[in-house]
Amino acid sequence: MFDFVIIGGGIVGMSTAMQMAAEYPDAKILLLEKESSPAQHQTGHNSGVIHAGVYYTPGSLKAKFCLEGNRATKDFCDQHGIRYDACGKMLVATNNVEMERMKALWERTEANGLEREWLSAAELREREPNIVGLGGIFVPSSGIVNYAEVTRNMAAAFTKAGGVIHYNSEVTALDERADEVVVTTSTGVYQARFLISCSGLMADRIVRMLGLEPEFQICPFRGEYYLLPKQHNQIVNHLIYPIPDPSMPFLGVHLTRMIDGTVTVGPNAVLALKREGYKKTDFSLADMFEMFTSLGVLKVLKANLKPGLIEMRNSLFKGGYLQQVQKYCPSINKDDLTPYPAGVRAQAVSNSGKLIDDFLFVNTNRSVNVCNAPSPAATSAIPIGAYIVSKVKEQIGERAFFAAPKLDPNDVRASA
Repeated sequence: MFDFVIIGGGIVGMSTAMQMAAEYPDAKILLLEKESSPAQHQTGHNSGVIHAGVYYTPGSLKAKFCLEGNRATKDFCDQHGIRYDACGKMLVATNNVEMERMKALWERTEANGLEREWLSAAELREREPNIVGLGGIFVPSSGIVNYAEVTRNMAAAFTKAGGVIHYNSEVTALDERADEVVVTTSTGVYQARFLISCSGLMADRIVRMLGLEPEFQICPFRGEYYLLPKQHNQIVNHLIYPIPDPSMPFLGVHLTRMIDGTVTVGPNAVLALKREGYKKTDFSLADMFEMFTSLGVLKVLKANLKPGLIEMRNSLFKGGYLQQVQKYCPSINKDDLTPYPAGVRAQAVSNSGKLIDDFLFVNTNRSVNVCNAPSPAATSAIPIGAYIVSKVKEQIGERAFFAAPKLDPNDVRASA
C-alpha cells in the first residue's frame, strides 16, 4: 500500500512528487510513468522558454503561477547547477494595428507586475539589428532552459527523498473505493490511499477511469518548428515574439534562442490526428473518433475554421509559414527553414465548445487530477506542484494519514 500514487512523469507530475515527498517525508510515494524515462511528451517537446507572464489575464491562475514559476524555476536551476539564460523577450509590432494591440499588452504586463520597457522603432533596431518593427516591448525576466533536464533533476530529488518511480508502467484502470484507489498498470497493480494525476494528453481518460464523465475533451494540437542553420545562431539577441491577434487562440510564430545556442522558428498550431502524433503522418483512428464525435471539439473547429485551414496550409507549404516570420525578420529565407522535432499540446475543450484557457482540476474523495495545464505549465511547474500539495492537504485534512495501523481497542496491549 502506498500513501500516494502520482500518475505522470512530465515536469508537473515530477514537481508535484518532489514537493509531496518534502511535505510528507514519512509517506510512501510512487510515481508511475508509461514511458521509459521522464519528460517524453509535452515537457520534452516544447520551446524551453521560461515565460514571464505577459499575455495572461490578471488574477488568473496562469498569471499567478507564471510569475511565481519564473522565479522558482531559476532558483531551482541555481540550486541544482542547471544552465539557463535570462535573455529576455522582445515583443515586436510590425504595423499600426499591432501597435494598438501592444498598448493593451503594456497595460496587462503592468497589471501582472512585470518589469518591462517600451522601445521605439530605432531602439528596437539598435537592440535587434535583424528585426524590423514600429516598436516593441522588452521583458527582461524571460529566459530559456532545457525543461527535460529540469525534470530529471526533480526526479533525482524525489528518489533521494525516498520516492519510488516505476517507468514503463501505463495506467490501464482505476478503481476508487471508500478507503483506497486501486491502480492497475501494464506492469502491476498498486493500492494508494490517495491518487494524483498529471497525465497531460491523457487527462480526460484518467478522469473517465475514475468513473466520472469529464465535462471536457482533450484536443491535441501539433506545434511544428523549424531550425535555422548554424550561421544564423546570432541572428537575434533575445526571444522574438509577434504581437498576438486576440481573436486567435495561440501566440503566433516566434524566434527562440535555444539553450544549446541554436535558433528555432515556430510553432504553428495544427490539429493532430493522434494524441501523441509528432509527425504529420501520425494518426489514430480511436483518437480521431473521440475528437470528431465530441460536440465541443466540433464547435471549436467550426469557430476557428479559417485560421485552422491557414495553419494546415502553412504546415504543408513553407511559403505561408515564412511570410509570418519575414514580417519581423526579413533576412530569413525558405532554405533557412530546416526540419526540427514537433511538439503536441494538450488543449482541453469544454463540452460547450470553448477552449479552456486556465488550469483545470477535477477532484474526487481520494484524488486530485490536473486536467488542463496550458502554457506556461513548464515555467509554472513548481507553483503548480505546490498548489496540488495544498489541495491534497485540504482533501485529507488533519487525519493521521500516514500513521501506523491503529491498535484494536480490545487488545490488552492498547491499554498497556
